[in-house]
Amino acid sequence: EHRSVQFLARRSPPTEAHVNDPASFVSSENENGTAKTRRWLYVALALILVGGVGTFWVQTAGGRVQVVGLKFPTENGQWVTADLFRPKTATEKNPAPLVVVCPGFERSKETMDAYSIELARRGMVVITIDPYNQGASSSTRERQSATVEGYGVVPVVEYVYGTPNLNYVDKSRIGVVGYSAGGNGVLQATSRFGGRQARALRRAQSADSDGGKTVTEAEAAAARAQNKISAVFVAGYVLTLTDKVLETVDANVGVDYAYFDEGAYRNEKRHAHLEEAPEALRLVNSGLKGNKIAKVEIGKLYGDATQRTLRVVYNTRMIHPLMPYDTRHIANMAGFFGTVFHLTPPLETTSQIWPLKEFFGLMSLVGAFLFLVPFTSLLLSVPIFRSLVRPIPPALPAPSRKGKIIFWTIFAASAVIACFLFIPLARATFVLFPQASERYQTWWFPQRINNAILLWAIANGLLGLLVFFATYQLHGKRNGATPALQAIRIGAKELALTAGLAVTVVVAFYGLLFVSYEIFHSDFRFTFVSAPAAFPRKMLIVALEYLPLFFVFYLANSIRVNCASRFEGQRVWVGMLINGLGNSVGLMLILAIQYTVLAATGTVYWTEEWLYVNLLLGVIPMMFLLPYFNRSFFNLTGQVYLGPMITCLIFILMMLTSNVCYIPLD
Repeated sequence: EHRSVQFLARRSPPTEAHVNDPASFVSSENENGTAKTRRWLYVALALILVGGVGTFWVQTAGGRVQVVGLKFPTENGQWVTADLFRPKTATEKNPAPLVVVCPGFERSKETMDAYSIELARRGMVVITIDPYNQGASSSTRERQSATVEGYGVVPVVEYVYGTPNLNYVDKSRIGVVGYSAGGNGVLQATSRFGGRQARALRRAQSADSDGGKTVTEAEAAAARAQNKISAVFVAGYVLTLTDKVLETVDANVGVDYAYFDEGAYRNEKRHAHLEEAPEALRLVNSGLKGNKIAKVEIGKLYGDATQRTLRVVYNTRMIHPLMPYDTRHIANMAGFFGTVFHLTPPLETTSQIWPLKEFFGLMSLVGAFLFLVPFTSLLLSVPIFRSLVRPIPPALPAPSRKGKIIFWTIFAASAVIACFLFIPLARATFVLFPQASERYQTWWFPQRINNAILLWAIANGLLGLLVFFATYQLHGKRNGATPALQAIRIGAKELALTAGLAVTVVVAFYGLLFVSYEIFHSDFRFTFVSAPAAFPRKMLIVALEYLPLFFVFYLANSIRVNCASRFEGQRVWVGMLINGLGNSVGLMLILAIQYTVLAATGTVYWTEEWLYVNLLLGVIPMMFLLPYFNRSFFNLTGQVYLGPMITCLIFILMMLTSNVCYIPLD
């Protein structure tokens, strides 16, 4: 049972306890142990290398697509970062259609790789942007960014249409696709460009004394030139399929909405089924010149693509956050653009390689996490850090019947409290952090969604410390717990040196990340868990606000895992599983409630806070892994501080750089 966690620990100095400990990874004076450490380090680096190569191969479709990073300077001193996917078949003599891809709320351009990869494989040039306030793009001064800027889509389309540089793009075939809030952005951008065309036509038809005039062919062409978008695909958003928006949409339109979308309570019929939804009916009827329909046939092509009146509605049986990872949805999206752009020969929509990108990304992410422990172990053999290695304090005596009752009572109570604290604290962010909550630029904790996690972490961390010390005073002190508290005692010099070691490890981790991104144009990520490499450097200033407060939770977790949940005779994997669940089962309970109610009633339990609940899909895996890392670093040093210092720095930077942030431009 210990074999699976051998990589987690290193014991030193070589006392009898260390030699006999089956979780021991390496002794500071044991050459065989050092060799094992290096082997695990090589395995980690190999995983990162193979993952990077594999991701690069998938993104470039085996070398048939060029992938480069771009940065567009835009209005008001803003900028948009993007990735360009250019099929090598797209040339000046053989220009290809172009699609601009816009991610949704809390997502960066890398989360849309399934869209980018599959469109580029089918011969389309793709520009995938980081929306304003997300990824490495700047903040925006515009509070109505979707309407005015399309979250950055509008200036990018303007650039593409006006520049002579992209001479391999057919500018009569520019499309846009957006997911979730990005879907709103691209629809608003399409309506905005269509409105320009309509206004140009009205000017050309300006009334004279006889009440009007005939538009000349030149005037009509000039008006059409104002409308730069010929096709739009909206994923996961229907709220702005209104008469006002659709009135000026002069483009082919496709929509795909999750059949179990958590945000559907906001729709006119308060559900996600689109056959008779007013939003879907308005869309389809906006392109029909004859009789209007009363029921939408899902997947049917209505209208005429050559007249820009094609309309199609899909209703993929999926939940909202998983749509970008659903092969049926990707097939719908890719098939739509293949149809409206008349691409021949068509590539089957079921032919998709993007899941391989997720696999290789997972390989890199696992390698990066695996790198941390053996690399730290080797650093501890360096003279400057060698003094940090202590004997491991004794584990707690096996609990008595009373002790087990206390332990499991605290476990259950903590899970319930963690569950029911989250939503009230999410609501409290509107009081404590009003500017970020209302999407204003601010230096005062500028991350709207992460502020909820921050309050939850502080509350649970403080509560955890209170329960730990109260339990120790009332029960543990009289039942052999005192020796385990040796891991908490530390001097100022040792604490500073521990912090220096933690920073060294984190710098090495991000060094690997930046090198991988530079060489392979890929970071470490798998679905909702990611270590982004591209982010504004101002984010490091923002981190100084969040890190000290989050550290309360991380330290409390390390103390609980290593001083209150480490028992003599307990199998290592059992203890770690209990600790992992103790960290995450409360958050899992939130998801269980949310989706059980959704399945039973068609509406989620928490409606206004549904985005906060969706955020937990990326938080829960990290919370489950946290105790494993805290135990690993505890086994290396015999103290509880190195683990939370390293994990807090890495995990919180990962979280901060993956989410919406309203950092001031100035």
